[in-house]
Amino acid sequence: MGLFTVPEARAELARLRPILDELVVVRADLVELSAALTPGGEPTDLGGLPERKAAEARLNELMTEVQQTGAELKGVAPLLVDFPADLDGVPVLLCWLEGDEELKWYHRADLGFAGRRPLPPT
Repeated sequence: MGLFTVPEARAELARLRPILDELVVVRADLVELSAALTPGGEPTDLGGLPERKAAEARLNELMTEVQQTGAELKGVAPLLVDFPADLDGVPVLLCWLEGDEELKWYHRADLGFAGRRPLPPT
């Protein structure tokens, strides 16, 4: 896949938001179901082993949908999505973290999340 411009990445993030929102719900369901299945675990109205396996399968489907766009799913808890880009000739990743209202951050590809900076004004 190619590189995203900032406007393209913002548009793709907007398109991905329903998928990302569902991913958060399925992630929480999977954790609750897994906890219920541990010895002495608190029962849940969500179900049992079949529902946990279904949640795991759905989580994998959602993660694949995100990856197929060219975005990189870097984390699931919290969700962290990077969009490969180029800013002034420097390879960067436009960075969205669960809880961010919009795509406003980037980091150099070689620095990782610790090098996260606000995007320059457009």
